[in-house]
Amino acid sequence: MGSVRWLPLPWTVVRNIPPRFAQLEAATSELAARFRDAGHSLYLVGGSVRDALLNSGGVGQGWVGERDIDLTTDATPEEIEAVVAGWAEAVWDQGKAFGTIGCRAQGHTYEITTHRADIYRRDSRKPEVTFGHDIETDLARRDFTINAMALRLPEMQLVDPFDGIVDLVNRRLRTPLAPEISFDDDPLRMLRAARFIAGYDCTPDPALVEAVRTGHHRLSIVSAERIRDELDRLVTVPRPSPGLWFIVQTGLAEEFLPELPALALEQDPIHRHKDVLAHTFAVVDKTSPDRLVRLAALFHDIGKPRTRAFGPGGVTFHHHEVVGARMTRERMEALRYSSEDVKVVSRLVELHLRFHTYRLGWTDKAVRRYVRDAGPLLAQLNELTRCDCTTRNPARAKALATRMDELERRIAELREQEALDAIRPDLDGNQVMEILGIPPGRAVGEALDYLLELRLEEGPLGEERARQRLLSWWKDRSMGAGSPPSAGSVR
Repeated sequence: MGSVRWLPLPWTVVRNIPPRFAQLEAATSELAARFRDAGHSLYLVGGSVRDALLNSGGVGQGWVGERDIDLTTDATPEEIEAVVAGWAEAVWDQGKAFGTIGCRAQGHTYEITTHRADIYRRDSRKPEVTFGHDIETDLARRDFTINAMALRLPEMQLVDPFDGIVDLVNRRLRTPLAPEISFDDDPLRMLRAARFIAGYDCTPDPALVEAVRTGHHRLSIVSAERIRDELDRLVTVPRPSPGLWFIVQTGLAEEFLPELPALALEQDPIHRHKDVLAHTFAVVDKTSPDRLVRLAALFHDIGKPRTRAFGPGGVTFHHHEVVGARMTRERMEALRYSSEDVKVVSRLVELHLRFHTYRLGWTDKAVRRYVRDAGPLLAQLNELTRCDCTTRNPARAKALATRMDELERRIAELREQEALDAIRPDLDGNQVMEILGIPPGRAVGEALDYLLELRLEEGPLGEERARQRLLSWWKDRSMGAGSPPSAGSVR
C-alpha cells in the first residue's frame, strides 16, 4: 500500500459545495458531529462517494434518501450504538457480528461499520471479520479502487490511497491490492467486476482479467444466494452485455451458469446459423431493465445446444423452448431464486416462440389462446418476443415488427368486445352439475374443459347458448362417443 493521499476538494476552503455533495453533507453533518464529540472519526464510503464524484445516481441505485448511506469509523459496534442512541429513530444490530450497526434518522438509513478487513477462509462460505483502527486498512480491503475512496467527515476531505479518482476518470477497473489477494478475500468480487465493467463502461486491468481466468473456481465457496443477487444486479444495468461477455470469456460463468458458455455453438460452414450466444446478449441489451424479463432473455435459448440438429433444410432447434424452460427452472432453483421468480421466467422462456406459430394470421381464437396462455405475463412476453428479433435484414425485421403490431392491435380490439384477460367458461361447475344432474367428479371437469374450448373458439356465448351446447355435448358423450368431442366439431 502506498502513502495515503488526503485530497482537499476544491470547495473545502470556500465551502461552495456542489449540490450532489451538499446532499451528502446535509445527510451526515449531525451524525458526524456526534462522532467527533465522542472522540471518533467518521468517513463516508461506498457508492455514494463514487457516484457523487461521477455526478451520477449509480448503477441501479438511487440518490441519497433512496439507498443506505454507508459509513466507516474507528468506533467499535458498542461505541457506535452509544453515539446514535437518542438521535436515531430506530437502531438495529443484525450485522453487529460483522461490525455493522444500522439506524434510521431524518429520513435516511445509515449503515455504520467499524474499520475492518474481511477475508474468506479457503474452505468457508462466510467471511472472517477482523476489526481495524485506520481508514487506510479499511479501504485496502475493498473490491475496486473506484470504491476505495472515502470522504472524511465533517471536513468532506477525500481520502484516496489507491488513485481511485484517476481510475474513475479513465474508466479503469483495478483492485486496491493485487487482484489475486482481493478475489481471494471475497471471490464474489470476480462477478461484481462484471457489473462494474458493464454498468460503468470500465475497462478491466489485464491483471484483473488474468486473476479471474486462473481463479474463477474460488467462486464455488460463495453461497448461491449471494451469486443470485449479484447476477440480478448485473442483468439490470442499462447494457449488461459487456459484463456477460466478461464472465463467459474468463470462465467465470462455468461456475454458476454453465448453460451460458454452452451457447457459443460451433458454427457449421454448410448449415449456417447465427451465433446463439451473441444473439442472446443482444436480446438482453434490447429489453427494458425489468429483472425478470432480462433473466428470461438470458435464458430464452439455453435449450438450443441440446436440441440442435442438421437436416436437408439446415439447422433446427425443435422444441428448444420446452427444453429451455425445464433447464431454466433447474438453474434458477440451484441459484435459490424464489418459486415465483422461477415460475415467471421459465414460463416466459416456454412461451417465447408462441408468437411465431401464428404465421397465417391472427384469428380471434388464436388471439384468445395467446392471451390466456400468457396470462399476467402478456406485456412481458410481448416485449421479449419483440426483442428476440435481432436480424440484420431490414425487411425481415420490419415484417416481424408489423406482425407483432397486428397482434397487439387484435388484442386491443378483442378487449373492447369481451373480457379477454379473464377468459372462463360461460358456465361454472355448479351450473354444469345442475344442468346435467351429475355430482362432482371427472365429468364436471371434462364439461368445463369443453366449455372453455368453446369460449376460446367462438367468444362469449351467454348462459342459454352455452347450456344448449353443453346438453348437446353431453348427449353425444352419453351415447358412447368416447372422449368429449372438440369444440369445433359440435354445433
